[in-house]
Amino acid sequence: MNSASETILLISIGFVTGIINTIAGGGSLITLPILIFLGLPPDVANATNRIPIFFQTLASIAGFRSKGLKPTGFSWYLGVVSLAGAAVGAHIAIDIKGEVFNRILAVVMVIVVAFMTLNRKTGSLNIPERTEGKYFWWSMIIFFFLGIYGGFIQAGSGIFILLALSGINKISLVKSNLTKAIVVLAFTISSLILFGTNGLLNLKIGFLMAIGNIAGAWISSRWSVKKGDSLVKIFLVIMVVAMAIKLWFFNR
Repeated sequence: MNSASETILLISIGFVTGIINTIAGGGSLITLPILIFLGLPPDVANATNRIPIFFQTLASIAGFRSKGLKPTGFSWYLGVVSLAGAAVGAHIAIDIKGEVFNRILAVVMVIVVAFMTLNRKTGSLNIPERTEGKYFWWSMIIFFFLGIYGGFIQAGSGIFILLALSGINKISLVKSNLTKAIVVLAFTISSLILFGTNGLLNLKIGFLMAIGNIAGAWISSRWSVKKGDSLVKIFLVIMVVAMAIKLWFFNR
């Protein structure tokens, strides 16, 4: 592949995954195989993928703000605890049998999203948001572990964040997407620092993808606010099913 074709491919993929990650999550299931196909070692691909995600989250936060949706104090609390978790996750080197883990993960994801989709009250605007008391502390614990996962793997973390916010805290999916951007930004910063100091970042490829991610995130964040929860739910279900199939059948 020549330089021009590679540039166009990276920007295009960045645009598509910027939309997917902003509205639902799971875009890394597309970008990681492509980065490896382009010749990056898996660890470098995993690290480099965080560069466009960093810029994507900044763009999506700006997009949400342009539509009048601003981060809450609860969002920043989750961001801080996730950053701490990511610092742990990025340092962990675990030798596990990925096939078994991935298949269990696929089943759990389908069950949870099915419950969320069939339960009309999940994320409903008619139910008060649950961000105080025991729900606050449960969220702190859960998002610390989500930070560990995000720091270590990243792929699919956005989906888990949306499920946690809508299922536990009863936050609408559109508002959850803004909080998700804050959380992902936090643990991506932590991961980038570690990966960068260990020389695992390919800056050229990362920044080319970031161009597309920024555009996709800006457009989709504004669009999702306008369209509401129904659009987010459709994207979420599609990406969960796609991720489950990938984890179950194509986990090597």
